[in-house]
Amino acid sequence: MQTRHPCFSRFLGPVLLLLACCAPNIAPAQAPTNPTGDDAQRAIVYRIATNDRIRVGVFQEPDLDIIARVDMKGTVNLPLLGQIKVQNLTINDAEKIIENAYRDGRYLRNPQVTITVEEYAPREVSIQGQVRNPARYTLPIEQTLTVLELVTRAGGFTDTARGTAVSVTRIKDDGTKEVFTVDVESLIKGKNRAKADDNSLILLPGDIVYVPERFI
Repeated sequence: MQTRHPCFSRFLGPVLLLLACCAPNIAPAQAPTNPTGDDAQRAIVYRIATNDRIRVGVFQEPDLDIIARVDMKGTVNLPLLGQIKVQNLTINDAEKIIENAYRDGRYLRNPQVTITVEEYAPREVSIQGQVRNPARYTLPIEQTLTVLELVTRAGGFTDTARGTAVSVTRIKDDGTKEVFTVDVESLIKGKNRAKADDNSLILLPGDIVYVPERFI
């Protein structure tokens, strides 16, 4: 059993009484294990998205377990902690943030948090402009997708594509736009001027990729 700080019980009673009225029945969190195979890969690669339905379990603290959907602000409402931002975090990183919050709030001395995704939200990116199959494409759940890989999935460039100036438009958490320019053509041809950052730019749900037309 976890060792709780003395002030924990004073706060926990009223909060749990309120949560009991609306919380679903949730099985207690199992003892933490070392993830292997697909689970380990998912924990370090997959990034939690808005509208994902996740289960947050605290080992040996079943009254803190909860199933919640990530809201439009990218947060989940957790017992005692309130709103915690998890959007765009890997599962491993989100677990650490929640553990730190319980520890820093003096609720638990050594919390062990496990997150599982019960239901994945639709995860799509779109590619427009001078590719052979412009469309919306589903992001793989357990893998990443780069701009080069998306261009390949879309059938490659047309003959009039300007592959040195592919743009990626991303909506940030505060609603502002961030635009990246990627030299995909150099990546395809393996030219020396291809920047390492171009090949490491990982697409996120909602990204819009645009391939402009080459000047003739």
